[in-house]
Amino acid sequence: MPKMPQSGVEFNNYLGARMNRILKIRIPAWSNLGPLETRLLEALQDRGDATVRELLLEAGAGIAYTTVMTTLDRLYKKGLLDRVAEGRAFRYSPRHTEAEIQRAIAGEAIQQLFDSSQTSSLPLSYLIEIVTERDSVLLDELQSLIERKREELKASESGVQDMGKKEKL
Repeated sequence: MPKMPQSGVEFNNYLGARMNRILKIRIPAWSNLGPLETRLLEALQDRGDATVRELLLEAGAGIAYTTVMTTLDRLYKKGLLDRVAEGRAFRYSPRHTEAEIQRAIAGEAIQQLFDSSQTSSLPLSYLIEIVTERDSVLLDELQSLIERKREELKASESGVQDMGKKEKL
């Protein structure tokens, strides 16, 4: 049995790779960040914003200015960073929170999982299998989420029905 990932990013990568093996699906390029992209994005998440020079001062020696500049530009073009001109350089900041990025990656992977089959039950069974392998406690959490979502749907449906009754009067 493979070693289970510990962090959210590791789990998303594991989940994506697992789904790729099972279904031969392609995850968008922005969700599979390289090590330097990941490191710089995390540094910007921690700092809030920075220029290339500021990130280099933090990172230490061994990385060329142009490498960091090109990598930040790629993250900007992938829609993960914002930037504003500051003199002759740019100041970069994360466009999304880490939670939003992880949610988008997981959402895309799950959407592709469901799009891979004519019936929803087959991909859903794969998802349940992966969740079970990760941690059986997650099944209970999944059950709670499903129950909460059902309650929300019932409440919104009854609210719509009540509005329909009032309009008819």
